[in-house]
This record gives sequence, C-alpha cells and structure tokens, in this order.
Amino acid sequence: MSEVRLTVEPRTEFGKGAARRTRRAGKIPAVLYGHGEDPKHLALPAVDFARVVRDNGQNAVITLDIAGTTTKSTDLALTKTITVHPLKNYIEHVDLLVVRRGEKVTVDIPVVVTGTAAPGTLVTQDLDTVQVEVEATHIPEQVEVDIDGAEAGHSVQASQITLPRGAELTTDPEALVVAVNEAPTEEAMEAEVDAEGAGVVEEESDSAEGGDES
Repeated sequence: MSEVRLTVEPRTEFGKGAARRTRRAGKIPAVLYGHGEDPKHLALPAVDFARVVRDNGQNAVITLDIAGTTTKSTDLALTKTITVHPLKNYIEHVDLLVVRRGEKVTVDIPVVVTGTAAPGTLVTQDLDTVQVEVEATHIPEQVEVDIDGAEAGHSVQASQITLPRGAELTTDPEALVVAVNEAPTEEAMEAEVDAEGAGVVEEESDSAEGGDES
C-alpha cells in the first residue's frame, strides 16, 4: 500500500463547540496517539483525508506534516477509527495511531470474492474482512478469494486465503469465509413460502379463537 502525506494543524480548543467550529472550517478533529507519547490533537483537511480513505482504504499509512513541518519522531500514522455521523454521513472524528517503519500492526483487511461459481449454485460470504499482523508500511489493500467454476459444497476457510509475504493471519484459521451451496429450486422456494403463509394463517386463526372466548 502506498504512503500518502497530509499537512495538518494542531488543535488548541477542545469540546463539542470547538469540534463543530473545526468541522465548519472544513477540517476534521483528530487525535494522534501511541508509542507512549502524549496524544496530539490535530485538525485534518476534510476533503484531502476523505480522498486518502477513498483511494487507499482505511489502512493507508499517512505521513503527517504538523503545522508545515514533518514530525520526525511521529511522522507515520495509521487510521485506527473513523467516526461517521449516523444520519448526515460526514466524518466527525478520527483516531490515528503512531507507527514506526519495520514494526508490525494488526489490521482488518477487506476480502474480495472474484470469479463466478458453477451454474446452479449460491455463493454466501460469511466474512467481509480478515485480521492480519503485517508490517505497517506493507499493509495490503485487500485479499482475494477466487471461486471461479466452484461447485456446490466448495468452501474457503480463513487459513486457505493467500496472504502477501510477511503477513500473518490472526483471524481464527477455521473461520468460514465463503461457501458455495446448491441454489434452491423454484419449487423449493414456493414450498417454503407456502409453509410460512400457512403458519401465519394458523396463528391468526388461533388468535381469533382466543378473542371469541374472552
């Protein structure tokens, strides 16, 4: 994964009011912490940070230029948490973790299913991400699971995913990631709908009888 650079500003005001003013100015309140150092309160450029996440994923390693000067002791940061407003869908706050070149970090990597399974099958994906331990500056953007031509009964566990060199799986190796099953027939689906419908009718009938007794 490529490294990117952001010019950020230190924050001297705190609290909800200060955070709102930061966001109105087109910036995102953030905290940089880790390696036993005092947390640094920062303001990230909202448009530039959103572009970093969109183009590189949440696991992008960012070089921070604080107030225009690269902080040599804590210049690399990994996005740890992004808090998004539940209704308005803008980024409210970001937690950044200090990392060092050569050190390993534990991150969640997206799982992308590729290929088309055999006709008459139904593919289900149980895990959207797997957790790995990997060098901070070599975090993969994603891992792929190829199911091209897979027949019903085929499944892929976490341990069967091919990881980049140097990455170690920390997710349960036996965790099911993808399963290829036989697709239900139209008759089976209709029978299931009929059975559910019959259950609903019966339940309503029981309720009506109870009402008569009262």
